Amino acid sequence: MNTMDQQGMVKKRLAVLVGCNYPNTRNELHGCINDVLAMKETILSRFGFKEKDIEVLTDEPESKVKPTGANIKTALRRMVDKAQAGSGDILFFHYSGHGTRIPSVKSAHPFKQDEAIVPCDFNLITDVDFRELVNQLPKGTSFTMISDSCHSGGLIDKEKEQIGPFSVSSNISPDMETTNKTITSRALPFKAVLDHLSSLTGISTSDVGTHLLELFGGDAGLKFRLSAMDLMDLLETMTARERHVDSGILLSGCQADETSADVGVGNGKAYGAFSNAIQTVLKEKEGALKNKQLVMMARDVLERLGFHQHPCLYCSDQNAEATRFCSNLGMRNHTVKAAQESVQKSEEFDIRRSPISIAAAIIYIITQLSDDKKLLRAWYAKGEEDLKNLQTP
Repeated sequence: MNTMDQQGMVKKRLAVLVGCNYPNTRNELHGCINDVLAMKETILSRFGFKEKDIEVLTDEPESKVKPTGANIKTALRRMVDKAQAGSGDILFFHYSGHGTRIPSVKSAHPFKQDEAIVPCDFNLITDVDFRELVNQLPKGTSFTMISDSCHSGGLIDKEKEQIGPFSVSSNISPDMETTNKTITSRALPFKAVLDHLSSLTGISTSDVGTHLLELFGGDAGLKFRLSAMDLMDLLETMTARERHVDSGILLSGCQADETSADVGVGNGKAYGAFSNAIQTVLKEKEGALKNKQLVMMARDVLERLGFHQHPCLYCSDQNAEATRFCSNLGMRNHTVKAAQESVQKSEEFDIRRSPISIAAAIIYIITQLSDDKKLLRAWYAKGEEDLKNLQTP
């Protein structure tokens, strides 16, 4: 379902969903593909996305397009290119997979390391790449990113922290449901990334950029293609522009210095702890949710289940209170179901016979979508009676 804004333009909802399980490697995870498939179902059934506007990249063996660094960035750029200025288009990116941190050249960086996601080919995508992407958004659009990966706090460079490491979390007694589950960290230490890349290039250096440029050339991230001086100049330019054009919204699975959990459940479906918390909140809470509400509720779910990770929110003050992505387009779950049932029920009317049946079918559907059913059902009865009178000679 596409929605219409006040000017009558079609508001598109576009999504790129990426799940990396790194099968048959020492870094293998199990819940990442399940995360994005669950999210795909959610945005289709609840948030009004269309199948044709959703691109899914996974590294399962039968996948035709693997989530390499180049493929992920191409999919994201393609999504941005489809958005139109002033349209209110909503762009959504969900990533489940490994995260890492690499040495930073940025001054006054709190951890002296930059956050990055780890595509299946280890062609790292850093916070600088995501900042550049956000700065390319047409005015009036938004980019919501959910990253269920380690060290994901701060993955959009220079994005304002709304819920971060120093936020007060509620004191909920954990149920400790994690005791019978297999927990794997979605973190790859920098050394593990470096060792893997070194084994591919055969070059002996601790400079990760050297390896990435050797392997991927122009497809490597901005951080690795630019000199330190040029990168600093670029970051200053980005920061200046970001004050005026900032539509990025990051919901991170944990703080920048924390890890996110990949949960195995025996014969059940594996999942990411943060992705599962998001799904839990959406099932429990019908109606629109503000970004701040969603993150804090997810924190509560994780705390209750005994996970030691704290989702964070990075965005503008306005977007912290917004429901642009996490909304039901004005329709609650039960209302959507009622609409579907009403359409099926309306087939009982033979709309070919007379305009009375057509009107009756329409009015019936309206009654099912209304919270004030008694009033509208009375209107339905009277409306059909009036139509009959009009048909009477």
